[in-house]
Amino acid sequence: MNNKYANNLSCFVRGFTLIELAMVMMIIGLLLGGLIPTISSQIELKRTSETRQQLEEIQQALLGFAIVNGRLPCPAIAGSNGEENPIGGGNCSNFYNGFVPAATLGLSTRNEQGLALDAWSNPIHYAVTQVNSNAYTTSNKMATTGISSLSPNLLVCNTGVGIDASSCATGSALTADPGVPVVLYSLGKNGGSGGTSTDEAANPNPNSADNNRTFVSHTPTDSSSANGEFDDIVIWISNPHLLNRMVSAGKLP
Repeated sequence: MNNKYANNLSCFVRGFTLIELAMVMMIIGLLLGGLIPTISSQIELKRTSETRQQLEEIQQALLGFAIVNGRLPCPAIAGSNGEENPIGGGNCSNFYNGFVPAATLGLSTRNEQGLALDAWSNPIHYAVTQVNSNAYTTSNKMATTGISSLSPNLLVCNTGVGIDASSCATGSALTADPGVPVVLYSLGKNGGSGGTSTDEAANPNPNSADNNRTFVSHTPTDSSSANGEFDDIVIWISNPHLLNRMVSAGKLP
């Protein structure tokens, strides 16, 4: 093979290799561009599932606490190191806009402030009823009040439109009358920056001054929906469920 032919062949091979490399890089870029949104979506679905499971575990911890202590714990506040406030229950300092008292409940997954965090590293919120002169958070007062007189009043609605501090709009209540004793919720992915839409503002959060016994829960919506973005994850404990567990454990007659 003469040198001229060899040089031409070498240049052709080098050029072809560069073209191939460019095409491969382009294909990889296209694949990654399509995969990234899918991967991101899968991550968020996993976080949502993990948070919902965590809320259900906290729900069980609250029921266990009630069975042992004859009452529900008060919510924690930012400075109580994960303990209910006040310690020992009674007249809670924050009935509606507090946090899960992870230290009081003995939960192992909590941050340095003693608060239970969701999968987005935001504190999980906990609200408890204050009816019957704080019977649900005062030791054995549920028993002395009597099952027939206990009437928790936390409400969960499916929209923030038409609700006020003590009622849902007609036909929008998700909880049975007169209400429930416990509401637990995560602020979701936008917990640090959201909370101002019509529906999210109904659930006490750092960007909303709302602090009452009405809450909102529904499937996630984006910012283009009529009531704006909503990604809170909300669950509750019904009164019959709580009372049944306490009666079965001998804490209520």
